[in-house]
Amino acid sequence: MFSIDQILAITFTLFAVIDIVGSIPILVSLKEKLGHIDAGKATLASGFLMVLFLLVGEPFLRMLSVDVHSFAVAGSIVIFVIGLEMILGIEFFKAEKDAKAGSVVPIAFPLIAGSGTLTTIMSLKANFGEYNILAGIILNLLIVYIVLRCLNYIERLLGKAGLMVVRKFFGVILLAIAVKIFKSNINL
Repeated sequence: MFSIDQILAITFTLFAVIDIVGSIPILVSLKEKLGHIDAGKATLASGFLMVLFLLVGEPFLRMLSVDVHSFAVAGSIVIFVIGLEMILGIEFFKAEKDAKAGSVVPIAFPLIAGSGTLTTIMSLKANFGEYNILAGIILNLLIVYIVLRCLNYIERLLGKAGLMVVRKFFGVILLAIAVKIFKSNINL
């Protein structure tokens, strides 16, 4: 049923794919636009998407005649645009009037539960049990919630200049991740 080794492997895999620590500059930038990020709502929405894809992801995409690769490419484009925003300082995603909606898009999806995370969850089913994957998802959601709740503290710790440097650096990293996802899922 539950295996600590499997849960740890799944948790570390998802932690690397979700990259919530690397997303801190993006989250701070979005918080500035939105005025507030509802940590609970973003975490619950992300968790709902992850569990939904664990249970019915592949059949759902098949029903829509969308393959996993196309889904990943679409998600990579959104991530690429967010990376461009961070580097160039140009606003593509307009601030939502409702901060609660902003907590879901683009934070819960595609930043936390993006195409990489969702396809990884579907891929993990080939090697791990569903209960262990669910436990790994829950552990990652706990980390996501803590980071989202501590954004103000993290922002104060880094300061304006530190945030700008980190934002530009992780903007480039985000672009590279988007290109990698795009490249590995496109058939030329």
